[in-house]
Amino acid sequence: MMEQYLALKSEAGESLLFYRMGDFFELFFDDAKVAANILDIALTSRGEHDGEPVAMCGVPVHSAEGYLARLIKAGQRVAIAEQVETPDEAKARAKREGKPASKALVGRDIVRFVTAGTLTEEALLNPRAANLLVALADVRGTIGLAACDISTGTMTLEECSPAMLGAELARLGATEVVVPEGWEHGPEEASFHARSAFSSDGGSDALQKVHGVSTLDGFGDFSRAMLAAAGGLIGYLDHVGRGTLPLLLPPVLRDNSAGMVMDEATRGSLEILESQNGARTGSLVAALDRCSTGAGSRLLAQDLSAPLLDHAAIEDRLSLVQFWRERPIERANLRDVLRALPDIGRALGRLVAGRGSPRDLGQIRDGLGEAWRLYYWLSREDDRPALLEALVPQLAGHGALTDLLSRALVPSPPTERSNGGFIAEGYDASLDELREVSGNARRAIAAMEARYREETGIASLKIKHNGVLGYFIEVPSRHGDALMAPDSGFTHRQTMKGAVRFNSLSLHEEASRISEAGGRALAAEEAHFEDLVGAVVEAREAIAATAAALARIDVSAANAERASEGDWCRPEISEEYALDIEAGRHPVVEAALAKVGDRFVANDCNLGCDDRLWLIGGPNMGGKSTFLRQNALIVLMAQAGCFVPAASARIGLVDRLFSRVGASDNLARGRSTFMVEMVETAAILSQATQRSFVILDEVGRGTSTYDGLALAWAVVEGVHSRIECRCLFATHYHELSRLAESCESLSLHHVRAREWKGDLVLLHELAEGPADRSYGLAVAKLAGVPKDVVARAKAVLEKLERSREETGGLAAGLGELPLFAAAVPEPQATVEDALAAKLRDTDLDALSPRDALDLLYDLKRSLD
Repeated sequence: MMEQYLALKSEAGESLLFYRMGDFFELFFDDAKVAANILDIALTSRGEHDGEPVAMCGVPVHSAEGYLARLIKAGQRVAIAEQVETPDEAKARAKREGKPASKALVGRDIVRFVTAGTLTEEALLNPRAANLLVALADVRGTIGLAACDISTGTMTLEECSPAMLGAELARLGATEVVVPEGWEHGPEEASFHARSAFSSDGGSDALQKVHGVSTLDGFGDFSRAMLAAAGGLIGYLDHVGRGTLPLLLPPVLRDNSAGMVMDEATRGSLEILESQNGARTGSLVAALDRCSTGAGSRLLAQDLSAPLLDHAAIEDRLSLVQFWRERPIERANLRDVLRALPDIGRALGRLVAGRGSPRDLGQIRDGLGEAWRLYYWLSREDDRPALLEALVPQLAGHGALTDLLSRALVPSPPTERSNGGFIAEGYDASLDELREVSGNARRAIAAMEARYREETGIASLKIKHNGVLGYFIEVPSRHGDALMAPDSGFTHRQTMKGAVRFNSLSLHEEASRISEAGGRALAAEEAHFEDLVGAVVEAREAIAATAAALARIDVSAANAERASEGDWCRPEISEEYALDIEAGRHPVVEAALAKVGDRFVANDCNLGCDDRLWLIGGPNMGGKSTFLRQNALIVLMAQAGCFVPAASARIGLVDRLFSRVGASDNLARGRSTFMVEMVETAAILSQATQRSFVILDEVGRGTSTYDGLALAWAVVEGVHSRIECRCLFATHYHELSRLAESCESLSLHHVRAREWKGDLVLLHELAEGPADRSYGLAVAKLAGVPKDVVARAKAVLEKLERSREETGGLAAGLGELPLFAAAVPEPQATVEDALAAKLRDTDLDALSPRDALDLLYDLKRSLD
């Protein structure tokens, strides 16, 4: 056995090996130590190998999914080694090989690798989050990305430059990333696969084979980088599935220019899909999500991760939200229907991957049936918007399949098919006969039990069944001798503590009838299951389209529900250079305040060509960062097709959204907080365009006052005069207000605060003009800094302010600096330049030794 295990472990590599032994998956050696620590289960040992005890632990097969989930969450990969033959088949094989049948070892093989990106089991997946596997390939400096959620089969192909890889991976939020062996440019936790699989020709061939086509022209014009990534993805899926591929729908070509670009820092800062602590609670998607289905929640997260740039597509989404917003009764009815829908997309994924159950077939049946009801209702609605008009036909067309599944399956199919009982009565006459024979035989056994009790006079005699003995007769030990007599008609089988077990010829015959009929019935049901799965697989693309249509309808109704709850408005999307938001609010902060009965203070934001950069001052905790983030989120939500928390909003399309708000250190990469801030600021200055929207908070903090002010000053000038994009810039450097004198499109604003009877009152209102002071000491007092420390700080502050008044302050002389574009100094001639010119003009070949020495002395005197 150990030889077999070690051979399989060599195939599993770094994956933990689940080795099937009866009703348990066993782990040995280091695998057992790792798993026992993660799963908090007992670690034991048995026997020796190479003179050392063999460490081992195990988990029950029937509850293995829960343990797998914990191992995958801990970053492990698991190889599942199952028995691939029965004991009888193993004995027959041993005989053919000339070996003793009694020592035949049941054959085992790795049937599947379980990794974070290849999960399909319902218990292992978050119903409201996609589970993306992404493969990367580099072809002549262009990175191809192939992304697939195998639980639903969706697949997209795209490409980007190496500099944008981080932003694209942040948008996708992949659970697992696969790269070629030895490739150094992927994420630190990437999985490796054979480099040979990442070829464009191999990727093209693999896609054609999967989808049964001779050319990919009908799917899109894919680049070589995209096809190489697709080849790696399919190769990896084939490897982990051991030759069985999951559901893969036709690939969709994604054009990166069709969506708003956001880098990883921006996504983290805006807390789009998860908050700073890594949880969904407190994120934008949690504040917006009112979806009735898991598929809808997954699609909403996808929308927020990739806001659109296509004006018409945005308007289509907004019009569908408006349609449901204006129909509250119909919206409530729709949401009730959707709430009862099964997740047919993921049920389809399990069935195609060969991991489905009768329950999954039932979910397909029920989901398609409800989709037809929605089709019948929605097709009769008046004034349907264009997007709904396109979605409604995708809800129909499954009548034959739904009828087949309805006739074939019981109303509530089980999750396990090994015990049968999921094919409905009346679907198969021969199956019904087998069940009747089995049922009659069981009644015959009950009658036999009564007859034996009467004949023997043993009232406690029972006929029982277990997996080892089959059917047997059991009596208490005190009656055992009566049945031991040779002429009793009973054959002794087993003596237990307190009981004795027997068999009889009649019982054996009935048991054989039951076993034969039951086995044939199970085989018949298994055959029907395969046929029904085949019918579903054949219609997989149409079913997936229905699932996608239901998800989009769910998202639109949920957005309408959220807009109705918060009295949100429909944004006006414009091609103009504008950002006009009246009474805007932060959706997450407003929701948090509402829970404790507080009101959010709304503020306006009006950016345009003549006033595109707002410099915002004011105290800490006054609401500057919240104001910056809320406007970025409103832009993001509008271009994702959501209503926004404002009285009105006119959004000029934003091609790139940048947020540098609230940095922290990155010790793993050796970066301080200030270094992280500078890296993010550098990305903004190098990548932002005139159509971008940038929010910057406290640029320049974390270094000396003079350095910080100088950097902040230069960054403001650069954004204003070189990039010329819309920008909100929050700062505590009051000296920056002097930029309003030289930057014509910059205006000054501040968050209002007042001191009342020694206490600071934060008004959270934005007003025009520069901030009069920072109120830092008042905030320190609010935070609980000891009074003596605050008093000492006040004394130091007074002395510093007197010194500033005497010297003209930090910004003395900055007003005379030219603007950023003119700030590059003219090159000045240096002594070194003069020496170099003199050397160039000297003919060295014409110099005598004495002249050369004199020249050297002359050059040295010039340097001195």
